[in-house]
Amino acid sequence: MDLKKQNIIFFDGVCNLCDAFISFVISHDKKKYFKIASLQGESAKIVLPQELTESLSTVILFEGGRIYTKSTAALQILKRLHHWSRLFIVFIILPYYIRDIFYDIVAQNRYRIFGQKHTCRIPTDKERSIFLD
Repeated sequence: MDLKKQNIIFFDGVCNLCDAFISFVISHDKKKYFKIASLQGESAKIVLPQELTESLSTVILFEGGRIYTKSTAALQILKRLHHWSRLFIVFIILPYYIRDIFYDIVAQNRYRIFGQKHTCRIPTDKERSIFLD
């Protein structure tokens, strides 16, 4: 499989908030548009620049050869989901540097508020086809 032709969401595999977001995406991605991979995995090392795999403080969307991070990534992901999720796209009118202030506050405190796991998420049998290493 050519990873560079996939639409991949990279996330912090041990973050409970990130895991909840991924669960939301999986349950609403009816067209199976996205593949999922942890930032700690091999796919991230192949597709992403090293500085992005070293920082676990953002969700990353790799789509059509482009890389989206932070709030822009989250909004681009939501835009691709079921119609009601598109309501969040209204926030795209705010400049990214304003959106990212709020994103960074949550990202810096996500382990303290939401906790973290000791290992990355293990996909269920049903999810296995969309998860990458």
